[in-house]
Amino acid sequence: MKITGRNIKRRLYGLRNIPANIKRARYFRGHGVHSPFVYAIVREVFMCSKLYDDSATDLYDALLARGAAKRRATQLQNLMTHCRYQTFAIDCPIEQMQGVDLVIATTATASEQLAQIAEQARQNKQTLCVMSPSLDSRRDKACREIVATHQCTSIDNRGYLLIFNNHLPKQKFRL
Repeated sequence: MKITGRNIKRRLYGLRNIPANIKRARYFRGHGVHSPFVYAIVREVFMCSKLYDDSATDLYDALLARGAAKRRATQLQNLMTHCRYQTFAIDCPIEQMQGVDLVIATTATASEQLAQIAEQARQNKQTLCVMSPSLDSRRDKACREIVATHQCTSIDNRGYLLIFNNHLPKQKFRL
């Protein structure tokens, strides 16, 4: 007896239209991440909803003052604690980036300046955080070019793009 109708290939063809957040659901909670460094960041930073250290909230307060969401501010403060960063700079000019561990480019930073900031962060061995990397098409294109030319690990969690300039090999994670 022959089975008629739609075969499995045709049934699964419609899955190509599923939104990106559902396609990437398998990466939730760190599944599919094979880097211990990135796995630790996913588990201990992205999934943590409370501050690690209530006494160290300088970055958290500065981000809230600039209009960042509490969740993003909490995650970035926990990233500073997790990576043992001491200093940060938000929307600073390239000349003032020296001696800072974490550089944050909010939406106030023009898309045209992101490549220059990323290059300076690479030279200074700093971690760069680009807030709202897919805010508009120019910012999205600039962030994609930075990730493509970057030589170390980058993590895009849709809220911000983290570009680490450390000893790790080139890896791109889009969570």
